[in-house]
Amino acid sequence: MTGDGGDMLSWDESVFRDESVFEIDHVPETFRHRESQLENLKYALRPAVRGSRPLNTMVRGPPGTGKTTAVQKLFGELGARTEVRTVRVNCQVDSTRYAVFSRLFEGIFEYEPPSSGISFKKLFGQITDRLVEEDEVLVVALDDVNYLFYENEASDTLYSLLRAHEAHSGAKIGVIVVSSDLGLDVIDDLDTRVQSVFRPEEVYFPVYDATEIYDILAERAKRGFHEGVIGDAELERVADLTAESGDLRVGIDLLRRAGLNAEMRASKTVSKEDVEDAYDKSKHVHLSRSLRGLSDSERDLVRVLAEHDGERAGAVYDAFNDETGLGYTRYSEIINKLDQLRAGAVYDAFNDETGLGYTRYSEIINKLDQLGVIDAEYADVDGRGRSRELSLAYDAEAVLDRLE
Repeated sequence: MTGDGGDMLSWDESVFRDESVFEIDHVPETFRHRESQLENLKYALRPAVRGSRPLNTMVRGPPGTGKTTAVQKLFGELGARTEVRTVRVNCQVDSTRYAVFSRLFEGIFEYEPPSSGISFKKLFGQITDRLVEEDEVLVVALDDVNYLFYENEASDTLYSLLRAHEAHSGAKIGVIVVSSDLGLDVIDDLDTRVQSVFRPEEVYFPVYDATEIYDILAERAKRGFHEGVIGDAELERVADLTAESGDLRVGIDLLRRAGLNAEMRASKTVSKEDVEDAYDKSKHVHLSRSLRGLSDSERDLVRVLAEHDGERAGAVYDAFNDETGLGYTRYSEIINKLDQLRAGAVYDAFNDETGLGYTRYSEIINKLDQLGVIDAEYADVDGRGRSRELSLAYDAEAVLDRLE
C-alpha cells in the first residue's frame, strides 16, 4: 500500500461510481463519433416504422469500432414502438440456422422453443405466423455474422430470412448483418441464390482516431469512476495504449482493470503503474472473446496448439485426437509420441478414437485461422510435399490462461 491515510480506501469504499459502465456490452447514454453511421442505419430502418420491410443492411468494420453499440442503440429506440419487433442474435453463440431461428422465436414469443422435437419448418412457420397475426415488422441483427460463415450456415440462414415473405405471405423481415472480419467478403461468400436477393445498404465503421478514443474513454471514466480517481496523464496513457491496439474495447477493459488494481492497493487514485499492469490482460480482450465462443473440441485444439506451438499439422492432429478422446492424464505420453509421428499415419488414429474425421479437424483449423487465433501456413516438407505449419497468433501462455 502507498500514500497516507487520506489517500487510502476504507473497506467499504470503492473507486467506482458505476462499474457496469466498463462492461464491454454496456450501451452508453452518450454515443460519440458515430453520427453518420447512425443516420445511415436510421435511413435503412425507417420503413419499418411505417409498417414496411426495412432495407437490408451490412455493417462492417474492425473489432471495437462501435458496430454492436450502434445496433443496440437503434433497437432500443425501435423497441418503444409496438409495431416493430427487434431481435439481435449473437452468432458467435448461435452459429447455425436452427439456433438463429430459436433465438428469433424466443425474442417474439418471450420463451424458448422446445429443445427437441420441433422441426425447422415448424419453428419458421410459428415465427412468421405470429408476425402476420400481429401485423409486426421484424428487424433481425445477425451480430458477428462471420461465425455463420465459419460454420457454413450463412447462406441457408439468410436465404430463409430473405425469402420469408414469399414462403409466408405478409411476413415482413429486415436483416442487418454485422461483421468484424475484414477478410470476409460477405456477398461473394454467399450462395448465388442468396446473392440474387441480398443487396444490402453498406455502413462502414472505421477505427477511432486518437482524439476520438480519448474523448470516449474520458466520458466512460467520468461516468464510471468517482471524481478525481483517474488523472489526465493516466487517462492519456490508457488512450495511447488503446490507439495502439485499434480496439476501443481494450481501453474500456483497461480502465476497469486499472481501477481494480488501485483498489487492490487500497488507493483512491489510479496510478500509471496500475494502468501498465492492467494492460497485460486488457490487450488480449479480443482473444478472450474469440475463445469464449469456441466449442469444446475447438478449445481442445487451441490448447494443443498452445502446448505444441509451431509444430506440423500432422503432429498437432494426433495430439488433438488423444486430448479429445482420452483426456489430459495421457498428456505426457502424447509429448513422447509426437516426435515419432508422420502426417500420413495420423488420420486413421484420430478417426478411430474420436470419430470426428479429418474433415472436421480441417474445418476447425480453418475457423481458428479466420478468427485470427492461429496462423496456418503451408510449407514444403522434405519427402512429403506441402504441409500446414500451425502457430498461435498470440503468446502461448496468454492463450492457456484464457482457456482455464
